[in-house]
Amino acid sequence: MSGFSSNPLAAGVVIGRSVYATDPAKTRGRLKLEPRSATRTEFQRDRDRIVHSGAFRKLRNKTQVFIESEGDYYRTRLTHSLEVAQIARSVSRALGLDEDLTEALALAHDLGHTCFGHAGEDGLDAAMAPYGGFDHNEQTFRVLTMLENNYAAFDGLNLTWETLEGVVKHNGPMRGPLFPTLAAFAQEYDLELGSFAGPEAQIASLADDIAYNTHDMDDGHRAGFFRLDDLEGLPLFGGALDAVRQRYSGLENERLMREAVREVVGAMVGDLLETTRARIAVLSPRSVEDIRRASSAVAAFSPAMEESVDALRAFLHERVYKHSKVARICVKARRIVAELFRFFMEEPGCLPGAWQQRVEREGQGVDSDAGKARIVADYIAGMTDRFAAQEHRKLFFAESII
Repeated sequence: MSGFSSNPLAAGVVIGRSVYATDPAKTRGRLKLEPRSATRTEFQRDRDRIVHSGAFRKLRNKTQVFIESEGDYYRTRLTHSLEVAQIARSVSRALGLDEDLTEALALAHDLGHTCFGHAGEDGLDAAMAPYGGFDHNEQTFRVLTMLENNYAAFDGLNLTWETLEGVVKHNGPMRGPLFPTLAAFAQEYDLELGSFAGPEAQIASLADDIAYNTHDMDDGHRAGFFRLDDLEGLPLFGGALDAVRQRYSGLENERLMREAVREVVGAMVGDLLETTRARIAVLSPRSVEDIRRASSAVAAFSPAMEESVDALRAFLHERVYKHSKVARICVKARRIVAELFRFFMEEPGCLPGAWQQRVEREGQGVDSDAGKARIVADYIAGMTDRFAAQEHRKLFFAESII
């Protein structure tokens, strides 16, 4: 017997899959019917489409907290998304969930973020206030279902029901007013918005919390916004620093911080696994549908960990996000986005050709200003930090004319 054929992994057998994991063989399908792949599961195909999308590539030059030009080692939206995916996939494996679906959701969750991080989003939301506002979660959905144009047969990526459901409901059921794009989509494709998402989406959401709460601390320390002494009384990090010092005496501060970050990630992952397993034991789900129909999320941190995470968020808010250096960047970012929006609303003929065509085709309806504004917002939201700054310089500085 061949050694390859006797290997269950080589034969495509899933080892240790939980009964409540989302099964790619039982997907509810795609909005546009496609033949199934002979070599990949449906969730692998979703993940691969996300990785090959233009929106994913552009994350490499979109801000997490620090502008790319501030230094080579600070996280960008791309590296953040990769760290979320690594944590999410590890947790998913430990719980016997579908790793490919979990990874797809983690990689997709920030595709709708604008240039310049949350400052760019705030600027675009303010500019779009007369036209329904702007939200990066809605923009992610627009990217996945409308704006990507890699395929001849459809707009968007034509992802599976389960991936779209997870993207939309990763923060829980949607019981309030729906984003316009989602409301229109839901008329064709029921994502069961009033229920919880599957377990893979719940894990991806909490992996996001783990990633940014730890790597933003790492980046804040690298930037010199605080010292290690400032973390001594902080939940999780104070204990982590003590544990690392006991194992490695005389360690330099930079390496000490890296080790502490790993300690904290491990503690948060361990708590997430323990709490989630306990909730699953109480619920005793026999299928993914049992998790969707549950009265509360199955993936969660313990109350004690939630309290510690809240303390980390408060520290980051005061010592990193409100720091004067970050604040200066945010003010400039909001100004750049606002001025670009105003310019293209007044001069849509200055948009690139394909975007002009969209204005002519989609933006001339009954409420033409709102239609045009949404197209301009799509264009600006897709810009990287570098491109937005270059466009602003070309449009508003006289020396750029020559």
